[in-house]
Amino acid sequence: MGRHKKLEEERKVAMKALSIRQPWAWLILHGGKDIENRIWKTNFRGRVLIHAAKGMTREEYEAASKYVWAINPRVVLPAFDEMKRGGIVGSVEIVDCVQQDDSRWFSCWYGFKLANPKPLPFVPLKGALGFFEVDPEVLRQETA
Repeated sequence: MGRHKKLEEERKVAMKALSIRQPWAWLILHGGKDIENRIWKTNFRGRVLIHAAKGMTREEYEAASKYVWAINPRVVLPAFDEMKRGGIVGSVEIVDCVQQDDSRWFSCWYGFKLANPKPLPFVPLKGALGFFEVDPEVLRQETA
């Protein structure tokens, strides 16, 4: 298989995505959140797409705002109505899965350690629980 053909095939491989409620997805991409808390562990390491879940109540937003202010008062969340929801908003690398960590963001049974967040143009997409696959063609069509 030629080099060009191999690159073409790699571009067709589905990417993993993880659905995260707002404002936590925004905080991973823009606010220095370096841990994603979960009640389940993962062996996956590598880049994943961040899917901003559709659901977010005003009460959840306000509680998260207070939590964020206590951790880092310099981080200012976008307004409730400005939070993109129900689609891909960026990507991040999962570099480890830990059961304890010194990060101020760690607060659950397992923490996915995150690095190198990259915001992406919003792409509307239905999410799913756990990791799910996203056809890269969907991303290309929406951003073209």
